Amino acid sequence: MSNTPMAANPLTRVVLEIDEYASGLGWDQPARLFALVDTARLRAEEPALAAQLALPDEPGPAGLTPIEQDEIPAGRPLDEFLGTIAWPDAVAGCALTVERLMLPPSAEAQVPQGLDGARLTKWVADHPERQEVRMTVAVLRDGARESALRLRDKDTPTEVLTGPDLVPGLADALTATFED
Repeated sequence: MSNTPMAANPLTRVVLEIDEYASGLGWDQPARLFALVDTARLRAEEPALAAQLALPDEPGPAGLTPIEQDEIPAGRPLDEFLGTIAWPDAVAGCALTVERLMLPPSAEAQVPQGLDGARLTKWVADHPERQEVRMTVAVLRDGARESALRLRDKDTPTEVLTGPDLVPGLADALTATFED
């Protein structure tokens, strides 16, 4: 069973579950995409898959089950890849975990003007205040969203930040995968 703390709602629980899974894989991992399905519906409609995923047979509280998707193509920009996704009706939502470098707000004023993408990436990577962060963002078809952030230098479950608006751009990109 998971060590994920019991959160108030199913979306927060699944974000923390995915964060825990990604944490177990270690750092320097590729982005990972997950379909989120209603656990009760999965048990009812796909009992063999539910058994393979070791889902308990007894009905429990409403929940979501993350199902990892095929690997995201290396070298393809994430926003471009997300633009190619269409989910079947059985998928209630989706989640993505990705590692990035980030700077504190105080460093944003120091960013040199006119840097292209590659030079900006190098500048951030060389900045002494940079932080490595793993972001797990999940959205549902109804617009609900949740995020978990884990800093590499504070890599413990008690240091994971959660909230619906921590990574709004990524949440918007995931939400767009459900639009017709």
